[in-house]
Amino acid sequence: MSFIKQANTVAAATILKSLSKRNIEGYFCQTSKEAVEKALSLMPEGSSISWGGSMTLSECGLMDALKTKSYTLIDRATAKTFEEKRALYAKTVMADYYLMSTNALTTQGELVNIDGTANRVSCLCYGPANVIILAGMNKVVKDIPSAINRIRTKAAPPNTTRLGLDTPCTKTGVCQDCYSPNCICNQIVITRRSGIQNRIKLILINEDLGF
Repeated sequence: MSFIKQANTVAAATILKSLSKRNIEGYFCQTSKEAVEKALSLMPEGSSISWGGSMTLSECGLMDALKTKSYTLIDRATAKTFEEKRALYAKTVMADYYLMSTNALTTQGELVNIDGTANRVSCLCYGPANVIILAGMNKVVKDIPSAINRIRTKAAPPNTTRLGLDTPCTKTGVCQDCYSPNCICNQIVITRRSGIQNRIKLILINEDLGF
């Protein structure tokens, strides 16, 4: 194990204690494979599952693994019209499990997320019975200002590029604090505590995943 991974392991133990104080159930896995196994173990077959846009979920292998189990998958990508998309969102709010990553995680256990339409952060805050978050150690930052800075400099520009959006940061690679029609930084949500104990479950992975 590299020195970086060793340091991450020590830091993760501290973060998990902070999460527990905030009513968030935390786990630490050394590899994506272990994380996927842990996530699947938390979701009984037959459960209804939906998810927010996330490179982490794809990169770690969880999205592929879901298809090998007997779950009811609520996939907004299957919607062909605006009305169908709204109907799927309604089902998502009532899902047994909602999967996502987090844009940033402070060492004190706070989750920081920035969204465009708020479908992801709204489900984090309320609705689905359980929220399972997978996040690489690259998402860990010191505090909330560092989290917001990380999102605007490290996450938003590549995400707008991935989505093919016409925004200033797509053109420059640098956040312009814009009001573009395609802006994906419309809501900033800081989760300092889960109101329902262990509704939010966070699986921290000793890898760099997503952005």
